Amino acid sequence: MREKSLIAIDRNSYEPVYAQLVNILRQQIGAGVFRPGDQLPSEAQLCQRYEVSPMTVRRAINILADQDVVITAQGRGTFVKPLELASAAFDLKELQDLFSNADTQVQILEARIGSADERVARKLSIPEGSRTIYLRRQLSWGPQPILYHRAHLIYDPSRPLVESEMEVTSLQGLFDGQCQTGLKKGELTIEVTVLTEKEAQFLQSSAGTPAFRIEHLFYDFDDQPISWGWFICPGHRLQFTTTVGIPD
Repeated sequence: MREKSLIAIDRNSYEPVYAQLVNILRQQIGAGVFRPGDQLPSEAQLCQRYEVSPMTVRRAINILADQDVVITAQGRGTFVKPLELASAAFDLKELQDLFSNADTQVQILEARIGSADERVARKLSIPEGSRTIYLRRQLSWGPQPILYHRAHLIYDPSRPLVESEMEVTSLQGLFDGQCQTGLKKGELTIEVTVLTEKEAQFLQSSAGTPAFRIEHLFYDFDDQPISWGWFICPGHRLQFTTTVGIPD
C-alpha cells in the first residue's frame, strides 16, 4: 500500500490555506501518492489531517475539479481523474509562428473573380454559379516556401479585391487577436495528405512528400460562410504536442 505522506499547512504563509491545500494535493497526485482512479481522503479526514475547516476542504476540492484534476461522485467521494486520451487538446502555436514570423512573406500567385462550382457553392452555402473570388498564395521565409494557400471568398462588389484578400484571409490577424474582419467564428480541420505535383512545385519539394492540409471555413455574424480554403504545409514544418493527465 502506498504511503500517504503528510505535508503540513504553513500558518505563517501569506498564501491562503485553501490554496496551500490545493497545492499539497496536486503535489501528492503528481508524485503518485494518489493515482488516477484513487479516492482522496474524505472531507472529515482532510479536515483532521490538515487541521482545516470543512469550507476550506470543499473550496480546495472545487478548485481541483475546475482544474480537471479530480472528479466528485455524489455520495461516493472525490477521485483522481483517470487519464483520458480522448480529451487531449492541441494548440496551434507552431502554426501561429508560421504566420506571425516577421520574415514571413506573402506572394499572391493568382487572384480572380469566377463562378462557384458545386463544391465551392456547397461549402459557402451559395447557389452554384454565384460569383466568388479565387485566390492562390505562397508564404515563404526568405527564399524557402513554407505554405501554399488556396481560398474561395464570397464576392462583394463594394470591397476591392486586395482589401478582401488582406482582411478575410489574414490568419495572422486571427491568431494575434488583431483581426478586424467582422468574422464571428472559424472552423479548422487538419488532416494528413501528400503533396501533389503542383503543390510540390510551389513548395520546392517532391510530389508524394507527407504534408498537412489545414482547411478553414470562416463565418460572419449572421452565421453565413464567407471564406473557404486550405493551406498545404510540408509535414516537417509542423509538430503538434500536448499534455494529458496531471500537469506538474
